[in-house]
Amino acid sequence: MNDGLDEPRPRRLRPLWTVLTVVVLLLLACGLPAVLVAGVLSERGGPAVLRRAGSGADDPATRAGRELADRIAAVLRRQSAALLAGDQAGFLAVAEPAAHADLRRRFAALRALKVTTWRAEVTGLPAEAAGRPGEWRLLVRFQYCFVVPGCQPSPVLAGTRWRDDGGQPRLVAVEESKSVETGTRPWEVSELVVATGARTVVATTPALRAKLPGLLAQAEAAAKVADGYALGAEPPDRYRIFYAGPAEWKRWYGGGRPKWTGGYAVTVGGGHHEVVLNSEGAAAGVDELLRHELTHAASLPDRGYPGTATWWLVEGLAEYAGATGRTVDRYEGLGDVRRLVQSGWNGRLDGLAPADDASAERVAGSYGVGYLAVRHLVDRFGEPRLLDFFRAVVHERVPVDRAAEQVFGEPWPALHDECVAYVRARVA
Repeated sequence: MNDGLDEPRPRRLRPLWTVLTVVVLLLLACGLPAVLVAGVLSERGGPAVLRRAGSGADDPATRAGRELADRIAAVLRRQSAALLAGDQAGFLAVAEPAAHADLRRRFAALRALKVTTWRAEVTGLPAEAAGRPGEWRLLVRFQYCFVVPGCQPSPVLAGTRWRDDGGQPRLVAVEESKSVETGTRPWEVSELVVATGARTVVATTPALRAKLPGLLAQAEAAAKVADGYALGAEPPDRYRIFYAGPAEWKRWYGGGRPKWTGGYAVTVGGGHHEVVLNSEGAAAGVDELLRHELTHAASLPDRGYPGTATWWLVEGLAEYAGATGRTVDRYEGLGDVRRLVQSGWNGRLDGLAPADDASAERVAGSYGVGYLAVRHLVDRFGEPRLLDFFRAVVHERVPVDRAAEQVFGEPWPALHDECVAYVRARVA
């Protein structure tokens, strides 16, 4: 399946998923019985607090569960230390032989990504694994950093299975996270080859290894542009980029992207976004696509953006960065904007976001309108004030009307109409 990416002007990104999900769904997806659920993850990713319903502190089953959880935690600490030390034998030693192939691949991928932090935190009590006599299931929160020591780590929740004969618990399997907010990470399921630069880390599959040197050079150049749009305290410590083959595109981070998607950025917590490019759809315009997606990683907050009404601003800024150094009349999407305008566009920026099943031409026109609207605001007020407006609307969730008054000193309805008039004038 070619996902429609050979159509004219395949575009960029579905709205970023946010980490605002009821964890009951996640826990059920990982196979934990509903009776164990008594808490949720905080918006910042704190671990759920799980207790057996109706159990008191002195309940024998609860005490036994806590004792097993403590012993599993000790095993996971030893395994984490082995990973960070590059000790593959130690990493595998805690597990049953049947788990070694999967763990060996995970170990190699994480070491290739230059893992610098790896913590495994038990989140609750073990539960008997349904249909697996003698096995226990436990949700574990893994936290990781790549390349940079001491970064604010990204969390991922995964189910683990264990055997216990009263001695050291033995790891039977680590399940794919399949978390409802982000989906499975590449290092959980794929062999990876990796190249690291001053600002980026780029990973792909062994089959695409030959692409790595060029991708790294392009990513490093794009990072210099994206850093100029960073709205956090500092730019990202490293931009994390995964270049997906056809099978990986359908699997990494849950797959299932709209047919017109050539790349996307997804928030993974800890202030980090991870960027995925589709090798089948990105080849013709990797430089621009990287500038676009890395600008998302630099400019967006950890929790994503407020909704489709601000899509034009989020994507418009990324398109503006992607077109860096290009005059408006050289923007490649002007023809698509013209067709969108002539097809009866209603002139509302807040209704610009394309549907998942939209045609590539409709998608390109929407991105182009966002670009032109942002370009007009930059031309009128300058980049610093445009970024102040973006920060107010996207990071601080200030309503657009109030943000326009605060930042630009003008009413938003008038500015909105100016932007729309500018769009129409450029394609008349």
